[in-house]
Amino acid sequence: MRLKRQKRVRKSLRIYITCFGFRKPFKVLCDGTFVHHLLVNRIVPADDALANLLGASVKLFTTRCVLAELKRLGQSYSQSLDAANNLMIARCEHEKLKAADACIAEVIGETNPEHFFVATQDGDLRKKFQEIHGVPIIFALRNALFLEPISASLRQHAKTLDEEHSHMSELEQNMLKKRVQRIKEELGDQDLPEQPVKKKLEGKNGMWVKDRVRFKRKKAKGPNPLSCKKKKKPENKNPGPTKKREDGNENATRSRSRERRRSRGHTQSAQAEN
Repeated sequence: MRLKRQKRVRKSLRIYITCFGFRKPFKVLCDGTFVHHLLVNRIVPADDALANLLGASVKLFTTRCVLAELKRLGQSYSQSLDAANNLMIARCEHEKLKAADACIAEVIGETNPEHFFVATQDGDLRKKFQEIHGVPIIFALRNALFLEPISASLRQHAKTLDEEHSHMSELEQNMLKKRVQRIKEELGDQDLPEQPVKKKLEGKNGMWVKDRVRFKRKKAKGPNPLSCKKKKKPENKNPGPTKKREDGNENATRSRSRERRRSRGHTQSAQAEN
C-alpha cells in the first residue's frame, strides 16, 4: 500500500509541476489544526515527514491569524502555539486579524500565485480548496500523511492547459511572420513556405508529460570469461617433413639414431666406471 501511495503522489506532483509551475523546495502553508495533529500523533520533525511524503525538501509557513487563533484556544494548545511560532510567516494583506480559514483562503486566492501546498485537518477548508485548481492539499490520518488525490475536473483542466501550450500564440505567430519576411528580403527568395510551426509534445494521455518512467532494457551479454574453459591449442595434423636418407628408408634412419644415442650413453657410463 505504501508503494502505491508513493506512486500516486509522484503522479500528482508531476501534474502540479508541469501544468501549474510548482518548484522545489515546496512551500507548505500549515494551519493550527494540522500543527496540533502532528504534535498529538508525534509526527516530528514535521519538515522531515513532509519531505518524505513529497520526495523533496520543504519550507513550512503559517500566518499571523493562525498564531492568534492558537493563542485564543488557551493552555491546551500552548505546545502547538510554540511549534507554530518556529514556522516562517506568510504575509497576509489584511490589516485586522481574521479567522484562520478565511486568512488562508485570502493568501491562496483564486490562482495560488505563491504555489503553496495547504496542510489542514479542516474538512470544510479542504472541500473549498478542491474547487480551486492548482491547490494541492495535505492532510493526516493518525500517524500518516496523505496528498489529496487529483480530481477528474483537475485532470481535464490540466489537459486543456497542455493543449493551449502546444499551440503558438498570436504574438509568436506575428514574430514568426516578421522573421520569415526578413529572411526573404535578405535572400531575395519569394518562394519560402509560410507555415506556422506548432509545438507537438504529446504523451499517452494527450499531455506532454511522460506517463511512466521508461527504463532501458538490459541487453543479453556474453558469458563470464573467468567461468569459461581455456581454448585448447589445435593439434598439428601436418607435422614437418622428416629427414630421409637417399634411399628413402625412414625407419632405418630412426633406428640408427636411437642406436647412436644408446651407444653414446653406454660409452659415457663405461668411461665413468674406468
